[in-house]
Amino acid sequence: MTGTLVQDEVAILALFAEHAEGLRLRDPARVVARYAQDAVTCTLAPPLRNTGLDARDPEAVAGWMAGFDGPITLEHRDLAVVVSGDVAFVHGLARLAAVPVGYPEGFSMWMRTTVGLQRREGRWLVTHEHDSVPFHMDGSFLAATDLRP
Repeated sequence: MTGTLVQDEVAILALFAEHAEGLRLRDPARVVARYAQDAVTCTLAPPLRNTGLDARDPEAVAGWMAGFDGPITLEHRDLAVVVSGDVAFVHGLARLAAVPVGYPEGFSMWMRTTVGLQRREGRWLVTHEHDSVPFHMDGSFLAATDLRP
């Protein structure tokens, strides 16, 4: 791996760490700072996708955060980074843990994450993000939030 590719990978992984830190500190502006203006996100919550401003709206993120008491933890695992020029692709697993308001037992669940990035004006930005949880195909269609890596 060349020095440039190592630097790109380090910069990209720093965006993931910044995302986790923004959630931990409950800082919506910090969370959305990594998104391009034309980003498309497919999060766990409806709708099926968010585009542009909807994908990077700090007020929407603040509203989501308000639904939790205490810290919101995001842990990434097994991230694979592929860089080619000004485009990068990352996939791996993420664990989200939090305590919803009114549910003191909280939750911790693993999900899949896939992120596309572009280098724009010398900075890596998320242009596409997709998080998903498998579901049981036994007719119940319940999310399989109990899976562990």
